[in-house]
Parts: sequence; structure tokens; C-alpha cells
Amino acid sequence: MDCATRFRIRNPSPAAASHVAGERRLPGGRASFRPMSSAAPVEEPAAASEARRRPSGDSFIRRHLRTLAPYQPILPFEVLSARLGRRPEDIIKLDANENPYGPPPEVATALGNLKFPYVYPDPESRHLRAALAEDSGLESEYILAGCGADELIDLIMRCVLEPGDKIVDCPPTFTMYEFDASVNGALVIKVPRLPDFSLDVERIVEVVEQEKPKCIFLTSPNNPDGSVINDEDLLKILDLPVLVVLDEAYIEFSSLQSRMSWVKKHDNLIVLRTFSKRAGLAGLRVGYGAFPLSIIEYLWRAKQPYNVSVAAEVSACAALQNPTYLENVKNLLVQERERLFDLLKGIPFLKPFPSRSNFILCEVTSGKDAKKIKEDLAKMGVMIRHYDKKELKGYIRISVGKPEHTDALMKGLNALQL
Repeated sequence: MDCATRFRIRNPSPAAASHVAGERRLPGGRASFRPMSSAAPVEEPAAASEARRRPSGDSFIRRHLRTLAPYQPILPFEVLSARLGRRPEDIIKLDANENPYGPPPEVATALGNLKFPYVYPDPESRHLRAALAEDSGLESEYILAGCGADELIDLIMRCVLEPGDKIVDCPPTFTMYEFDASVNGALVIKVPRLPDFSLDVERIVEVVEQEKPKCIFLTSPNNPDGSVINDEDLLKILDLPVLVVLDEAYIEFSSLQSRMSWVKKHDNLIVLRTFSKRAGLAGLRVGYGAFPLSIIEYLWRAKQPYNVSVAAEVSACAALQNPTYLENVKNLLVQERERLFDLLKGIPFLKPFPSRSNFILCEVTSGKDAKKIKEDLAKMGVMIRHYDKKELKGYIRISVGKPEHTDALMKGLNALQL
């Protein structure tokens, strides 16, 4: 090393001097140096040090949510349209149990006459609850409306479940119960249904006694098979020390009476309903529930104040003004369900199950692949639902549509036999 190099190291320039370990600035800008140990670490740049101290965004997320699998919803119409290269009106949508007839004409009129969309909605949905009381025969103080029944499912869990509490789920059934339980930090105890999709009531009794769950979620008619729960089985479960949440999203198609009035006699029963299927308002998100008075006061405290929009409440009230339309549409769908069931029995690779709802579950047989059937029908513009979870692996579910929708479906299924 020459003398000049040694001089530069021992006497660094002012710019370089600020990075030399051991430097101490004196008044007037003069530098003083302390001997530097050979073991001293090189100082980390300020930006890198700050980045290392700054926590990552996901570190703020609750631990149990970091591994939560997202809910898999049905693709919206506009996405399906772009993906299939077809106009929305040319797609036969039989994958989400929607009502293809849509709402009564009064709904469009009511939406067109909205005067105050810039004003917050009534937090208590008074007009809607009054109309529901008249429709159901249950006093409005027992009724709470929500942004779809889905919101009420989550609200019930937030009010009832502590992290680590347990719920009973009876698959195959509506998967939102398990999903919302996971979001709320609850544990899910599964009591699978029997081969005919009826409830295993004996096993439910055992699980409630052994595991001490907080609540059980039941669906009648059940989604995805369309079976119903009889009074005897429901009463046995209501005798257990568990909150029973009975989802009646499809009750209108079953010929059974709703159990909404039962909440006045059973302090551990909640009954949920929706306008999505009955009134064709799935896109506007209007649900409601019947609750014991001892429970509903706490849901009022915890719910979002403006959960039901002005448009949703106006639409639901308008739909209830035309019960004749609602009844006629229900009858059309039930009639078409029976026709569809008979036609599906003629497809050699499908085993349809009797349904009391607006859909039919089919087991795919003869070595056919359920997912491929769905994909092949989609290429023809016909959308159905397929399942790949263990309880329903190799099954498809077909919503009931209009007669022309059934004709298009059968044309596609028959083409798959060739």
C-alpha cells in the first residue's frame, strides 16, 4: 500500500467521514476519531434498519385467519358472460338456486320511484318488519332484517360464540355455517348426514352431551339435497342444551309451514328466511329472522345500524304487496322441479334425489366425471354446480329454471351421451 492510499484511509474526505465507525463530530464541523475495534460491526443503512423494524401487514391479522380458505362463491353474470363469450341473456344459469322469474313488477316500480337514496335507511327496517309480521303472522318485535340471511348467520355467531366455542354442522349442507364459524374463531364439530341425507339425530344427541357446543345449524329444506326435517326430529334437538339455528331459505318450495312462530315457545330457536329465492331478490340481499325476545335484544345491540339498504327494504316491501305473483312463481317452479326430476331419471349416468326445494342433487355414475360434465355444459352455455368435497365428491346440483331452461339442459346432457 503506497503512502497516498494510507493517507486517504487515515484522513477520509468530509463526505466519506460521516460513514466511518467511531467518528464524533465536534463544534464547527471538525471530526474526532476513536480507535476502531476490529470486531465492530459495519453500521446498517438507516433505510434498511427501518424496514427491518417495520412489521409486515399480515402480522396485524388475527392468527386463525391467516390460514382461512376463502369462501368460493358462484361467478357473477358479467364474469360468466366474458369467460364464455356469450351474452348474459344467452346463458342458462342453473348453478346458484336463483329464481329465474325475478321479482314482481311492483319492485321495479318502487325502485324507479326512490326519492331519498341519499338519506340513510331506517336502522330498524320498520316498514319491512311490519310487512313481514303481516305476511308471517308473527309480531314484528320477534323479527330482525339483514343484508341477506348470510349477514344474520354471522351476526348470530358474533353474539353467541367466544373464540374456541363449538358449533355442530351436519354436512353436506350450506357451507357458510362452517366458513363463518372459522372466521369467528369457533370449532366445527361435524355430524354427517345419513345416506338418505336425513339427520343423524342419535349422533347429534351424543355430540351435544359430550362436546357441549354452543349452537347447531340446520337447514330445511337442506341445501344441496332438498330434504326436510320433520317435527319429531326438530323437537328432539330443541330439547338439548344448545341454540338451534334453523335456516328456512327454501321453505316456500316444500309445502311445509314455517317454524317462525316456534320462537315464542322455544327460547333456544332461531329461524332464518330470505327474499332471494321466494321473491327473486338475490341481488338486493334481503334476509330476515325470527328470534326469541331474550336473544333478539342483543342482536339489535350488535348489528350494523344501516345494514338493510333503502333499495333492499323498498324492494322487499313491494314484493310482499303481490302475494299472488309470489305464489304463482312458486307453483311454476315446483311443477318444473317434478318435470326436471323425471327427465333426469332418464339420463343413464345420473341418479337424481327427490327434492323439496328449487334444485335437484344428482350423483354422477357410470364412470362419468362430475367436473367434466359441468365444464362441457358450460361450453354450451348451461351452468350447473359440481362438488368435489368428500361428502359430495362426484355429485352435481341443478337449479330449477323455466321450462325452456330445462329443455336446453336436457339437450346438453343428451349430447354428452353420444
